[in-house]
Amino acid sequence: MDDLVTARLVLHPMDAEEAERVLTGHPDDTARWAPGYPAAGDASAARRFLRTCAETGDPRPFGTYEIRRREDGHTIGGVDFHGTPDADGKVTIGYGLIPSAHGKGYASEALRALLAFARVQGITSVEGDTGHDNLASQHVMSAVGMRVIAEDERLKYYKIAWDDTGEIADPHSRPRDAARRCPGGAPGWT
Repeated sequence: MDDLVTARLVLHPMDAEEAERVLTGHPDDTARWAPGYPAAGDASAARRFLRTCAETGDPRPFGTYEIRRREDGHTIGGVDFHGTPDADGKVTIGYGLIPSAHGKGYASEALRALLAFARVQGITSVEGDTGHDNLASQHVMSAVGMRVIAEDERLKYYKIAWDDTGEIADPHSRPRDAARRCPGGAPGWT
């Protein structure tokens, strides 16, 4: 499976060996981890990926991706699908960055790339959630066109859906000024 490349990032699809290294916290000789990687959320995503591999087989391309900076190749976080699409073509996502990568727009850039990839793969909707106090994550999801569809005492639930033509199904789900409102902050894993 090929990497997904953006202007500043490479989203590298993690394999089982890489996921094991994330869990142990010890990179191999070729890995370039930025200080602070992997964080707890990265380990949780790697654990979920390995559990899926064991239960149903390798979920790629709907697995976990390391977020690497193109300029130096350092891994600064991750973005992932929480499993393969359901019968309706829906997936759930999560993402997170190390603290030193916050506030640079990397989370929005990575999530935009993952959403575009999902759409090309025939996904009809993508969902994610975040805590009420995680304003950075809320800004990221809004900036990429996701909108709040529900909330409870702990979480806000976001979604983006596409119609048969590939257009966003709900025109209100992508505010025109969302990118200008987003400070580019990067959350912990959601």
